[in-house]
Amino acid sequence: MLISLDWLKQLIHIDKTAEEVGALLTGAGLEVEGIHKLEAVKGGLEGIVIGEVLTCERHPDADKLSLTTVDIGTGEPSQIVCGAPNVAAGQKVVVATVNSTLYPTGGEPFKIKKSKIRGAVSEGMICAEDEIGIGTSHAGIMVLDTDLPNGTPAAEYFGLNPDEMFEIGLTPNRADAASHYGVARDLQALLKTPATLPDVSAFKVENTSRTIAVEVENLEACPRYAGVTITGVKVGPSPEWLQKKLRAIDLSPINNIVDVTNYVLHELGQPLHAFDADQIAGNKIIVKTIAEGTPFVTLDDVERKMKANDLMICNTEEPMAVAGVFGGKKSGVTEATTTIFIESAYFSPDYVRRTGMVHGLKTDASFRFERGTDPNMVITALKRAALLMQEIAGGIISSDIVDVYPNTIQNTELSLSIERTHQLIGQHIGAERIKTILTDLGIEVNGETETELQLSVPPFKVDVTREADVVEEVLRIYGFNNIEVSEHMGTTYMASFSKPYPEDVTDAIMDYIADNGFHEIITNSITNSNYYKPAGDAEVAGLVNVVNYNSEDLDVLRKSMVFSGLEVLRRNINRRQRDLKLFELGKIYQQQEDGTTKESRRLALYMAGNLTAESWKQPGAKMAFHDLAAVVQNVLRKLNASDYETQPLQPNPYMKQGVSYVKNGTIVAEIGPVDAGVAKFMEVKEQVWYAELNWDYLLKKYKANLTAEELPKFPEVRRDLSLVLDKNVTFDQVKHIAFRTERKLLQDVNVFDVYEGDKIEQGKKAYAISFTLLDKQQTLTDKVIDSTMTRLMQQFEKQLGAFIRK
Repeated sequence: MLISLDWLKQLIHIDKTAEEVGALLTGAGLEVEGIHKLEAVKGGLEGIVIGEVLTCERHPDADKLSLTTVDIGTGEPSQIVCGAPNVAAGQKVVVATVNSTLYPTGGEPFKIKKSKIRGAVSEGMICAEDEIGIGTSHAGIMVLDTDLPNGTPAAEYFGLNPDEMFEIGLTPNRADAASHYGVARDLQALLKTPATLPDVSAFKVENTSRTIAVEVENLEACPRYAGVTITGVKVGPSPEWLQKKLRAIDLSPINNIVDVTNYVLHELGQPLHAFDADQIAGNKIIVKTIAEGTPFVTLDDVERKMKANDLMICNTEEPMAVAGVFGGKKSGVTEATTTIFIESAYFSPDYVRRTGMVHGLKTDASFRFERGTDPNMVITALKRAALLMQEIAGGIISSDIVDVYPNTIQNTELSLSIERTHQLIGQHIGAERIKTILTDLGIEVNGETETELQLSVPPFKVDVTREADVVEEVLRIYGFNNIEVSEHMGTTYMASFSKPYPEDVTDAIMDYIADNGFHEIITNSITNSNYYKPAGDAEVAGLVNVVNYNSEDLDVLRKSMVFSGLEVLRRNINRRQRDLKLFELGKIYQQQEDGTTKESRRLALYMAGNLTAESWKQPGAKMAFHDLAAVVQNVLRKLNASDYETQPLQPNPYMKQGVSYVKNGTIVAEIGPVDAGVAKFMEVKEQVWYAELNWDYLLKKYKANLTAEELPKFPEVRRDLSLVLDKNVTFDQVKHIAFRTERKLLQDVNVFDVYEGDKIEQGKKAYAISFTLLDKQQTLTDKVIDSTMTRLMQQFEKQLGAFIRK
């Protein structure tokens, strides 16, 4: 979006440079991506000023030259040699000062230097109009009739001051700033200077001889529709000032009527459309949707098949325009048009957006309508356009303004907590400052207490609908750069601290698990003692009984998380939701021998069904042990507990096999399949993979470990081995032996294939394992690599009885 600084200055007083204004706008959320200088003439008449000829005498050594002294506002007169026949003392003239550059009409540019002409010093040049590029006459120097002080820039006299354009990357939530007046509203709050709307008080209805009736059939799509008729207009080119304004924002002038509608759109943000009133059959506008597939030719000569939900502007016989998007070929303004009907409306963003997407139409009007315009600007923009058209195209206003607006769009009423505002901003700025900013932005403060403000948000603030939105408005005007960073500030996302809050660590892990497709469940800590009875008296003995329980199904506190999850799985599977990944952070309870109750937290994860759904491309893949193990291992890694040992699971009543992760002698996690008998007892008809993590222990031992080191300068080397081992040897054993054998160079050990079959001895298995080696100080040589691999192979043979396949 392009915004003209000169245009802004017509709406608000600005005494800052373009760079300063750009910085203010960017800080307020209207990111200025670039500032471009637009010169009315090449060079912008820089260095060319108004001067006064004080004396004029014939040059002593040249009959056709004059020797003059000229006051150019510097305090000391400048001596200038001039060859024009019409130069004389007392004249106001245009002077190109020393070091300025002239861009003459039809000639090459040249720089003015202090020089000697026929022996006389000349400190500048008195100019003709073709010499400064504003005309073609070379009959003599320009003699001006002006009282402007000497030294005034010539660009100011000729009205040729260069404009500066802000290229703004408008974000979707700032529909209110999609115009010069919208930007001026932000500057009003930033500069503490009022922005003023164009004066439309001169609007006057001359007669009502050409009234166009309006009927809105679809008020949902068009809550407000207004219009007025002007007769006796003469369509033609726009005046230079209007063409200049449009070209400055990359619009091509078309004719004076269309140019005015574009001008007002970019000035006030309200799209308009001008119809040839003589083409409005029945002298009536009907706003409605039309039948599916109705053909309609738009202004670009393309016939389109309209949809049933497309809102159209019609007359009594046919459609004339696609509401809020594009005009029609038949009703557009031409050179023969003498009577126009100006449309100004508020269209539903949903309807305009849908129509624009379906037909691939994007216009300046639809850009604004689909984001939301200001229903309260409809009449102001209509009057502004009518007055401008009268000024440049003639004609008289020949109807009252018709305004169909049965259901007024109300302001949004909000309560704003002062404390919450300060909390979200991160700094106390005071209630008075908050009120001032909101008032400057056009948000009304209708009431207040010590803790709260009652606000009325006008509809042009399309995206301000919640308290947080209001806080954002306050913050962007107050300035993000003005928020001080407290030395006591802590966050969960910017950095890690040596003693982080346990709640923050917990939230981060829960987010990670949820991001991996798990759904969090919340179940009751009170459960059914019958679940534990099949495991025997020892299991039941450790239960914590509930006194005065209301249901026999809820008589004890749970001893394990497993049954809580199985209840949820059963309920979902019975309702044909078979592919499930669930997790819960909850408490378990254990009766101690001394009669006390031990309470601890466990993180439980459950998986059942398919990991991937079946499709034409691939069959469904069942969830497996390693799918759950990968999540658990990553959780442990995030908790800096990855230095665990893996051990075979000690059988328990709920899982007969699996893996335990042990750290410093404490079991931190267990993974395995839920025992088939337990699953059957709980009426769960799918295999369930279950993991339980000792959450309290993991949090207690957790320490933030944010480290950084320089990236290695030398390449890694990979070597592979195929080891034939006894079936009971785990990969974890291989890994630990490897890292104990080579502590410096070995970076990673990974198994990429496992084979068991008739090609190797019964009771054996083959591991294909990769070893990654790296020396951070130098490039590894073959000798070092071979030596390292030999030592690894020797230890595998010695400690594991491995056979190395070569």
